[in-house]
Amino acid sequence: MKKLADDFWNFRGRFKIAGLIDVGTQMSLVRRRTGRFLLIDSYGVSGADRDALLKLTDNGAAIDAIINVHPFHTLHCRAAHELAPGARLFGTQRHRDQAPELPWEKDRIEDGATQTQFDELAFSVPDGLDLVTSDDSVHAASVLVRHRPSGIVHVDDTLMVLAAPGLLRHVLPQSRLRFHPKLAKALQPRAGAADDFTSWARGLAESWSGTRIVCAAHSAVRLLTPNGWHDEMTRALSDLQKTLDQHRSRHG
Repeated sequence: MKKLADDFWNFRGRFKIAGLIDVGTQMSLVRRRTGRFLLIDSYGVSGADRDALLKLTDNGAAIDAIINVHPFHTLHCRAAHELAPGARLFGTQRHRDQAPELPWEKDRIEDGATQTQFDELAFSVPDGLDLVTSDDSVHAASVLVRHRPSGIVHVDDTLMVLAAPGLLRHVLPQSRLRFHPKLAKALQPRAGAADDFTSWARGLAESWSGTRIVCAAHSAVRLLTPNGWHDEMTRALSDLQKTLDQHRSRHG
């Protein structure tokens, strides 16, 4: 549990592929203006992190809502619900489909009307991408979240930071922000999808330009320079030009 701002904490967890390679996962905690809390994403915290979270949130009773923002991050939803059973549980449509036994709110977090319930947070869903595709390995789209008071961005998979594992991460530098490597497979098969995505990415680079910290799933917390968000988002989009041009050639 790491405090990144007065009202923002980030948890880094373990998630192993095939039980061998730990690619990590995350969850963030936001303190609202009321003094109560929101959890962004779900993770089954344990040990000292769990103790600290429960102490801060009155044993979970002060958590108003758990907001799951990536449709393919479903493994820990039950654990988070059990941590704060009184909290309203939000997710995407896929969360509801994958864990129908949990008490999900009927409002989906990918919908703008749902997002307006949380004044402290700004949300963004990439235009031109399918949030869920027929290929379960394509995790390129998600609901990005920005904590307005601190300017911290919490993002799962859509934007990634490549970081060395274990002790090597203290020696080798992180990568800059990059879009998910399977983004091409998430682009909607229609004319204009590549342009819609480009406009979305450029707009987010501008509108969230004050961002100084990015909490990226599976990798790391990235500290940015004053212009880092805008510059790294722009470069990440530039890296995709071949992919986007190929899509335009195929679909118009």
